[in-house]
Amino acid sequence: MSVFTPVTEADLADWLKNYAIGQLENLQGISAGVQNSNFFATTSLGRYVLTLFETMPRAELPFYLHLMAHLARHGLPVPAPIANRDNEYLGTLSGKPAVLVSRLAGRSVMDPSPAHCARMGSMLAGLHLAGSSFGRRQANPRGAEWRQECAARVRPQLSPEEQAELDAEMAFQAGFDLAALPQGVIHADLFRDNVLWDGEFIGGVIDFYFAGRDALLFDVAVTLNDWCALPDGALDAERSTVFLSSYAASRPFTAAERAAWPAMLRAAALRFWLSRLEDFHRPRSGELVLVKDPNEYRRILALRAQAHALPALPG
Repeated sequence: MSVFTPVTEADLADWLKNYAIGQLENLQGISAGVQNSNFFATTSLGRYVLTLFETMPRAELPFYLHLMAHLARHGLPVPAPIANRDNEYLGTLSGKPAVLVSRLAGRSVMDPSPAHCARMGSMLAGLHLAGSSFGRRQANPRGAEWRQECAARVRPQLSPEEQAELDAEMAFQAGFDLAALPQGVIHADLFRDNVLWDGEFIGGVIDFYFAGRDALLFDVAVTLNDWCALPDGALDAERSTVFLSSYAASRPFTAAERAAWPAMLRAAALRFWLSRLEDFHRPRSGELVLVKDPNEYRRILALRAQAHALPALPG
């Protein structure tokens, strides 16, 4: 959520005249994240998050906004998009597609306990079940095709050792057909900093702008790789067990998913190694830009390739 496109208070105050949420009182840039320009906006009637989309095609954005509205209607704590007076979620500000969403309560927990992981398992299963009735279709923007394209883009910038590791993993992943697994809407980026905690309860699940349709198990792997990891990247057995058990209590895993699980953990780690490599080697200019260490997910990928150290799916 780095700020690439600055927004002045005067610009936003004028833009908000087409909304029924009062007058602007405060505007603050958000310096975390790497994809869009994000701001906290406080008006006389409430607190909101303003997002300017830097690279996403405008035609793809209604999928994300209507997905958030759909999940909010199903009782999940996700940001609800705010419609303007023309009853549209998506507008244009500073020459970029822009949206306002409700700002949710709570703060991120970066050292989660088993209890946090158990609630996350239940939350993710609920998100997948609610998403099953969402009528719009859009592929995972960081799916298998993107991973192949990104690998080709970043490979020339890597060391020979990194190139060999990347080539081996890409060849390994080419042997799996994710389309044979249960499919649905996935969040695809449910890291600890994208969940807000209000006491012991989840107050908000945010940043849906990597969501899309893909194997549900991929979402489980992405989430577990972050929430249940120790500082060295290895998986904590207790947190992994309660996360997977809580998820399976609402959506049991299939036999095909249990067989694909080790490869899926690797695919999820590969996705974030690649995106961080691209951010590191092919950065975009911006006012406040956060680039995360790609070596973190290089280590995680190597650890997930050790099948004997992985938690089994229940069932």
